[in-house]
Amino acid sequence: MSEGGNSGRNIVSTVILGAILVVVLIVGYLIVDTLTALRQPLTGVSGAVGTQVQQVLNPTPTIIADPVTVIRQIQSLSRLETSSFTIEKVITAESGEGTFGFLFSDKLLLVAQGQVIAGIDMARIGEGDVRVVTDTVYVTLPASEIFVATLDNDATYVYDRQTGFLAQQQIDLETLARREAENQILIAALEGGILDMAETNGQNYIRTLMQALGFQEVVFVTATPAPDQDRGRDSTP
Repeated sequence: MSEGGNSGRNIVSTVILGAILVVVLIVGYLIVDTLTALRQPLTGVSGAVGTQVQQVLNPTPTIIADPVTVIRQIQSLSRLETSSFTIEKVITAESGEGTFGFLFSDKLLLVAQGQVIAGIDMARIGEGDVRVVTDTVYVTLPASEIFVATLDNDATYVYDRQTGFLAQQQIDLETLARREAENQILIAALEGGILDMAETNGQNYIRTLMQALGFQEVVFVTATPAPDQDRGRDSTP
């Protein structure tokens, strides 16, 4: 074969290889450009998929109220609320404690806040409890009593909970802790003198009211506390 023929074939081969290289470069550029354009939508899709996976693994609780409402009791109230205490207590509740507590115990720390309201039930005042002598009125008020002792659910929370490696969380442990917290808040209010304060504030309110009606002097007669109220003052409920 002649040298001219070999040279011609070499030139053709070079041209073909060059054309293939150009095509490869063009295709590569198009692929890179397409992937760049699709990157942002794919990122958005990936984020959306991740959000859906989180919702499946950690679903938002669904709370449904029974549409049926049952009214148990309706009564008129004539309560004069004269004293209110807001109290915070820290309650520790634990089950399965002991030598191997680190394995079998379930323990929580509850920070509880509640309110205790006391006052005088004006509906218990009878006809003989108010006597007027010229410009003086004698008033026998009922003993002060506790009207409300309850937790503030929005301000009450579990600060810490520790469960042993081989233990299961006791379902009602927080409920028991909340119940004890409510009881301790009531005890603290009683020990803090909420009933005495309610009685004093009630007398001041009634005195102001009677003087506004024109009486010069208001005298309060000590009422004999009901047995349950007497126990409420001196002992733990």
